[in-house]
Amino acid sequence: MGVGIKDMRAFSAVVEEGNISHAAQRLDVAQPVLSKQIKRLEEELGVKLFDRGSRAIRLTAAGRVFYNRVERILGLVDGTIRELSEIGAGSSGSIRLGTITTSGAMILPDLIAQFHQRYPDVTFEIWESEGARILEMLDSRKIEIAVTRTQVDAEHYSSIVLPHEPFMMLMNEQNVCGASDKEVRLVELKDRPLIIPLRWKSIFVSNCKHLGFEPKIFCVSDSFVQGLMMVRMNLGIAMFPMSSQTLMRDGDLICKRLVEPEMTTHTVISRLKDQTLSSACKNFLSLFREMFVKE
Repeated sequence: MGVGIKDMRAFSAVVEEGNISHAAQRLDVAQPVLSKQIKRLEEELGVKLFDRGSRAIRLTAAGRVFYNRVERILGLVDGTIRELSEIGAGSSGSIRLGTITTSGAMILPDLIAQFHQRYPDVTFEIWESEGARILEMLDSRKIEIAVTRTQVDAEHYSSIVLPHEPFMMLMNEQNVCGASDKEVRLVELKDRPLIIPLRWKSIFVSNCKHLGFEPKIFCVSDSFVQGLMMVRMNLGIAMFPMSSQTLMRDGDLICKRLVEPEMTTHTVISRLKDQTLSSACKNFLSLFREMFVKE
């Protein structure tokens, strides 16, 4: 009989819901029917996909491999259907994009607000995650636009790279560091508990060692919210891109530019070269260039 799209959707629903009952409700089918469908799928594949417990079911090793493939296949199928249905929908339709927190918070609010004024009937689907996951979603066509800080392969992606921006160090007023009011030298962070994004940990540690000390890293985190909360609780000094200052409206927090040496990052807007964008998405990218790209 083979494995069909309906089988994949059923399997995906069970994985995402965590149990058969909730998945059956989501798919609007009877629970016994879905259970039999999953059992037939396992028999067809010749592997056990789930470990069934008393309260929830968990993926086996084979199930995890299958889910990774299913997620990509369904993304391609659904993405292709949406591409075809949205061609020419310049003033309607839906724009699907994925973003990391720091870049999305800087770019998207004003961009979406202005776009909504021009095209009020266009809706949005926005996913937020770390950069690698966002690019995976772009590859599987679950999204049309990726907003990351990751340099992408020019052979497969079209991208717009915004100007470099420096890093800032966010600190609690009870743990102020640095002689200057607006800047903090890297060496002045010696022996201070630090919260560093995973992506920039390597270069940060390397720069510290070049200055003759090992940084005291309290936490490595790609979560902007977690980092911000830890600074508010005075657990450490956090490293963020300068554009993130727009999210920091707390009177107890102080932000200083990291210098000597300065470290920088940039935002990258990417799309697949071989993906047919809807007219709404093309209009969105056109407005983005208008607002953020200086000729």
